[in-house]
Amino acid sequence: MGTRAFFHHREEEQKEERKQSLEMTSTTRKKKFKTSEEEETFSLSELSIAAALALTSEIPKDHKLRREADILELEQRGQRSILFGNDMERLEKEVIGSCRRLRVRRDRRALRRKAVEKARVEKEYIELRSGRAPMFWIPLRAHAVWERMDVTLACTVLGSPTPQVTWYKNGAPIDPRLAPAGKFRIRNDFGMLTLHISRCSMEDSAEYSVEVKNQHGEAYSFATVLVRKYYGKESGFDSEIYKSELLQSSERQELQCQAREASLTVPCAHKEDEGFYTVRVPSLQGHREQTTYVFVRDAAAQTPGAPGSPLNVKCHDVNKDCLVLSWVAPSDDGGSPVLGYLIERCVAGSEDWGPCNAQPVKTCRCPVLGLAEGQTYQFRVKALNKVGISHPSKASDPVTTRDPSRDSRVTVIPYDEGRTIEISKDDLEGHIKIPLPPTNVRASEVREDYVALAWDEPDPRGKEPLNYYVEKSLVGSNSWQMVNVDMPVNSPRFALFDLVKGKSYSFRVRSVNKYGTSEPSLPSQPVTAGAQLAPPPPPSQVLAFRDTKTSVVLQWDKPKDGLEPLGYYIYCRETGTEEWQTVNNKPVTCNEFTVPGLQPGKEYVFCVKSVGEAGLSESSPETEPIVVRPAIACPSAPHGFVLLRCGRTDMTIGWKAPRCRGGTKILGYFLDQHDSSELDWHEVNTRPIPQRVCTVSSLQEGHLYEFRACAMNMAGVGEVSEPSDLFRCEEWTMPEPGPPYDVRCTEVRDKALQLHWEAPLYSGAGPVTGYHVDMCEEGSEEWTRISKQAVATTHMKVSGLETGKCYIFRVRALNKAGIGPPSLPSDPVVAKTKPGMKLEVMGLCTNEIELGVDEEGFIYMAFEAPEKNESSEFIWSKDYEGPPDADRVQIEEKGNRSKLILKEPSEKDLGVYSVEVTDVDDDISASCTLTKEDLDKLLKRSHEIRNPLIRLISGWNVDVLEKGAVRLWLQVEPLSPAAGLHLIFNDKELHSTPTHKINFVKEKGLVELIIQDFCADDKGVYTAQLQDGKAKNQFTLVLVDESFAKVAEEADAKRREWKRKQGPHFIESLRWAVTESCEVLLTCKATNLRKDTKFQWFFSQKARAGGGFDPQSGIGTLRIAKVSKADEGQYRAVVSDERGEDHTQLDLTRGAFEELLKELCRISALSATPLKIQPTEEGIKIYTDVKYYTDYMKTTWYHKEKQLESRDRLRAGSTMDRLWLHILSPTDADKGRYTLELFDGNGSHRLSADLAGQAFEDALAEHRRLKEAAIAEKRRARVVQGLPDVATIMEDKTLCLTCCVSGDPYPEITWFKNEKVIEFKERYKMDVKGSVVTITIEKVCNEDTGKYSIYVKNKYGAETGQVTISVYKHGEIPIGMEQEVPAGIAMKKPK
Repeated sequence: MGTRAFFHHREEEQKEERKQSLEMTSTTRKKKFKTSEEEETFSLSELSIAAALALTSEIPKDHKLRREADILELEQRGQRSILFGNDMERLEKEVIGSCRRLRVRRDRRALRRKAVEKARVEKEYIELRSGRAPMFWIPLRAHAVWERMDVTLACTVLGSPTPQVTWYKNGAPIDPRLAPAGKFRIRNDFGMLTLHISRCSMEDSAEYSVEVKNQHGEAYSFATVLVRKYYGKESGFDSEIYKSELLQSSERQELQCQAREASLTVPCAHKEDEGFYTVRVPSLQGHREQTTYVFVRDAAAQTPGAPGSPLNVKCHDVNKDCLVLSWVAPSDDGGSPVLGYLIERCVAGSEDWGPCNAQPVKTCRCPVLGLAEGQTYQFRVKALNKVGISHPSKASDPVTTRDPSRDSRVTVIPYDEGRTIEISKDDLEGHIKIPLPPTNVRASEVREDYVALAWDEPDPRGKEPLNYYVEKSLVGSNSWQMVNVDMPVNSPRFALFDLVKGKSYSFRVRSVNKYGTSEPSLPSQPVTAGAQLAPPPPPSQVLAFRDTKTSVVLQWDKPKDGLEPLGYYIYCRETGTEEWQTVNNKPVTCNEFTVPGLQPGKEYVFCVKSVGEAGLSESSPETEPIVVRPAIACPSAPHGFVLLRCGRTDMTIGWKAPRCRGGTKILGYFLDQHDSSELDWHEVNTRPIPQRVCTVSSLQEGHLYEFRACAMNMAGVGEVSEPSDLFRCEEWTMPEPGPPYDVRCTEVRDKALQLHWEAPLYSGAGPVTGYHVDMCEEGSEEWTRISKQAVATTHMKVSGLETGKCYIFRVRALNKAGIGPPSLPSDPVVAKTKPGMKLEVMGLCTNEIELGVDEEGFIYMAFEAPEKNESSEFIWSKDYEGPPDADRVQIEEKGNRSKLILKEPSEKDLGVYSVEVTDVDDDISASCTLTKEDLDKLLKRSHEIRNPLIRLISGWNVDVLEKGAVRLWLQVEPLSPAAGLHLIFNDKELHSTPTHKINFVKEKGLVELIIQDFCADDKGVYTAQLQDGKAKNQFTLVLVDESFAKVAEEADAKRREWKRKQGPHFIESLRWAVTESCEVLLTCKATNLRKDTKFQWFFSQKARAGGGFDPQSGIGTLRIAKVSKADEGQYRAVVSDERGEDHTQLDLTRGAFEELLKELCRISALSATPLKIQPTEEGIKIYTDVKYYTDYMKTTWYHKEKQLESRDRLRAGSTMDRLWLHILSPTDADKGRYTLELFDGNGSHRLSADLAGQAFEDALAEHRRLKEAAIAEKRRARVVQGLPDVATIMEDKTLCLTCCVSGDPYPEITWFKNEKVIEFKERYKMDVKGSVVTITIEKVCNEDTGKYSIYVKNKYGAETGQVTISVYKHGEIPIGMEQEVPAGIAMKKPK
């Protein structure tokens, strides 16, 4: 019956118990009696909590006394109760009673040994840590104490090797031997540094600091100790509230300390009030304090998306009529960058705010001008982005404008019991009329928006009040322009906001009083306007650490480049979301911050931004996601109840562990039973049992029973499980063995896993001889036997799995009678390796188990489990048969890492080592096979470590110094003061000389050789021989052939470079820029110039004229207009004088010239005018004008977003200043929007014009008019060619005049002689052949001399062609003849 119930139970449980792999262990084996130092026991506190929690459930009254006695006995014994079988219970009581005194004695010795072992392990851990520079994990903090109280300054430092510690008081080292006895006590307990000051006096108020350093670096921490006299009553409540300093009641805040309560009330909080607040209650015996962080959130913006308000508005450099205002950028930009800031002011006491600047200021600092002297002002700032304007910031503290130099010019003389006489220096300078010019005119601040000027007042100044006029001049010009004609300056400060960016200016100032104006001051140094202030770089190395269940500690490194940031903003977001939340609205100035108010169990990432005058930096790299670990929870309910053995009146029940252990160790289980014939459930045990197997006795044979259980951990008792199946209490008599149990999987990988189980408690007719293992995929009912042969052990390696598939296993025991019933199926397991499971150490591939040799030469196997909780343990085994031999191995645990050390490695240690982590919800296990080959490699490495060599940190390095000296150096690990060095060069030992200086810094392990004049004599082999105690080593540097030549060449180049800088030289290399007029401007800058310094331009090795050079600024310019392919080449600028020569070269060929053309095309594209429409006789032309067009610029025309190509009706063309598209014979299909795309190589620029509607009609009408006019012009009658201007002919010759005419229709032809129509008869003949018209005059005579013309005419127009005929006699030479014709005619060509 029990067997049938088991099978029924198995079928019902298969579907609901395949989702999660749980670890199942067997605790039902009979064990020998062991001492408390050998067996696993629970602590007294754990058992006390377990017993107390068990008592909270309801129990019958008759059990109360028995349970109280059991609990008392359990607390006294302090050990886990070991359940023996029913036949061994009496023996157990006798053994426990007789061995109690022996146990107490052994326990004390065991505890003493464990304490010594723990201290030794801790010491080794510190020594084995990798070397690192010291850092303060917990820095010093300030203390305020009463007089005659003791104070202890404490900090925690990390560093390896152990750093040296020095304490200071106000910068002076503290030596306890020189102080009064017992005044100072200094301790260093494993990195916990403390300075104890006893019975403080007022002289002990000082700044205390601690310095820690080792060879990797140094660190400092500071704290202030304030000693106060105590005047309060001992019974009173005299508390103090701090926010970086002691707070006092004021209009903005109210402090109350009464009725043993302290409170701080801020009626109107601003972001400036954010921070850590500490309440401290002092007394004569000491003080206690509590700290909290107050976060002030930004008010909701009036316009969604507007930035947060600025903060920390402060006034600086206050003068009569101006001051400088600064503030801090807000943490929230609203989702778009802050474009600038608007400044407002009002007279203190009023709410009439007015603007100070017309244009937004881009940086967080700005001068404010135009203030009234003696007036008190307040200022506030608003941030602006593309969405809107923020709320105003908190108003600044009231500030009164005044003359800051007044105090230095007024002398106060006291007399007659408190009276004073004031003597002003102005009264003594009444003889000054016309003021002197100011001096020391300078630019105090240069920003992107403004240039702030400052100067010194003339001395003597005179009695009359002074004003100032400021003048500016472009560098290179001699003209000066007054910039404040309408607003004289009353203070020696002024700011200019309208300067042209990129231009250099000089400034000078004139003093003016009622008597007149002074001469101008000396000009200031040239100042270039528009210098953009770069934002600060972001922090680096942002790290997040667990702190509490609701907070995380952040640390980061300050930026190494740029100015020191004003502070940092911190942002966080929950993993899986995109929205960043602001952690602090007020910048923190330190590089460590505790983020409070986080959700337990949530995963967060963090980033940090630097805050500077130019705004916020880019975000730092995000931290790794960190889980805020919640508090320990109660475990879930057990499951999977199974009947393991059954007698007449007793049953042995087993079950599976809870799927969720609550993050800590399961302390035990409570089991309940229920007889199906009764109504009530009954407790089986009143004390928690640690095993998951329990024998329930005193049952009634033949009855049906069901069971339930609950687990307990440090957090309490978990949920009660669902009732099990009904099991009938009938004695098992079957010959086959019972079912195995606790089937579990470990070391799950992609293709294999390790299967474990426990032997059945019922062996049947004979001992168990083997096991059969079956497997099936989840969701399938088909079981497959894995091995043909029975497995003799209770573990098995299962291989040949498919990655990603889910499997279930079961086991059946075998004896001589046959095969018994199967076990409960295992929990479903997916064949997949967890990420990061592979690790390669010393060429040995392991599954998470690190196999190596430690610093002392011991061979070890280490396993690290980040998921381990505080109660988890590492369980090592060899060949899966149990723990390794304690005589051969030593196991150490530190944090999440367990280390198994082989004491005397040999072939006896070969085998499979496995490790499991207990008390975790997921399987954490691994194994490693130690082979003979692996052991040989590790033994070789161990020998190298135990026979040490001086470790090399950095091999021979060759550095060339600024003046050409060569530095050869290497660095090894830090050496002791007794270390020795021999430096050998070409088999000869070198000694330190002025030309070959040797430095040996032992505490840093640095060996250095500096050669002043590096030459051929220094070629060879350098060997550094080092010895420090037993450790020694030598390192060789070979400087010959190419390596020597390379160093010598670099040294010579550095030497020449240093010499070059002694004369004129370039500080800014040659570079190019494209101006808005599409000209290329080449610029460079030289320094160290004199009057005789020459500057010259070259192009392709030839001198080039047209360049410019300003000797004052050292800037050379060369302007290239209309860049073409001919301008491609090498450009060089040369500066020289008698001290030397220097040049800078710019390669404008290939890719560089292509980049220049790209920029030129970009500027040209930006200069393109809007598309215009121009009708022509052929059609309609759409064109744009550019400043300069080159073939490199790619142009594409689009019609209605469709790309156009040149064809019969569409023709695209260009000139150097125009691009066009000609539409020939336009039709209605040509209507629409035309777009010209200009591609400059990097980006596209588009211009569009709409050719539709009235615009198309007007253009088409104008085109038709022009076309008709062109047709008329083309078809009108005209004389095309043929007639000369003048023709000369001899008498009696025949004159032929030929010309071509055109016209459609064919024109009428009429010839004239001297404006009379010629009648063609006798000697005059006209011949017309097509377009050729010929007139022939036979036997010309003097009468034929005259002006002949041909007149052609049709309906489109007419035209006349003329020729002058000159007839000369025989023997005469015609004057002006240019060309002889065959018929004796001389013709004069037309001009």
